[in-house]
Amino acid sequence: MAERRLPSLPSQATASLRSDARRNRALVLQAARSAFEEAGLGVPLGEIARRAGVGTGTVYRHFPSKEALFRAAVSDRIVLFTDTARELAHAGDPGTVFYRYLSAVIRLTVRNKALCDALEGRFEASPGVEEAFREALAVLLQRAQQADAVRKDVTIDDLMALLMGCLSMEQRRGPGVAQGRMTALACDSLRPGRRVTKLPANPPAGRNETQCGVCGGVVAPARTGRPARYCGAACRQKAHRERVRARA
Repeated sequence: MAERRLPSLPSQATASLRSDARRNRALVLQAARSAFEEAGLGVPLGEIARRAGVGTGTVYRHFPSKEALFRAAVSDRIVLFTDTARELAHAGDPGTVFYRYLSAVIRLTVRNKALCDALEGRFEASPGVEEAFREALAVLLQRAQQADAVRKDVTIDDLMALLMGCLSMEQRRGPGVAQGRMTALACDSLRPGRRVTKLPANPPAGRNETQCGVCGGVVAPARTGRPARYCGAACRQKAHRERVRARA
């Protein structure tokens, strides 16, 4: 008895199905970005399907859960921030670049509830996305500090906390307060100057480690005499100059 075969779809029909699936996925992702931007993770999945013009089943075929859809919708925006920071890593005038970049990230994020949820840690984006953004931002911070545009005792942890604070302040600003005003005030706290308040020291990384009073780096234990306060001669001289200027 001859084997009975099912008719196969023409190659053009198969390509058409794949094209429709890609189009539907793009529609769902675009609708999700808009909905999450307005309402954060609380938006119902049915509302996203309605905006995309597809059924809920179509959404689930591409994204197994609302959390997975959230990650896909938010992660690419954070990746864009990261890629931009990496492109600016070798730009001239590191201080100006750093402050403009930081202000732009805050301005673009404060209007997007999904990005706020992700950057503030309320919901994790795709693995490694936030860490990559943090590393790229740390490079811009370090270059601005080397250019004496940012005070040396600021760490990337300080900067991330300041970024979160700026988002909160911009969201809660009164109707008579211009957008970006709170960010500008906060950024001034990063600038070096004669009247800058000394920051409380962060706890040392280990039991036998202390931190440099200028750059925050680890100071090697002193072999004799008083414990070392600075990591090297450059920081010691900088601290001396600051004391002289303060007395003047």
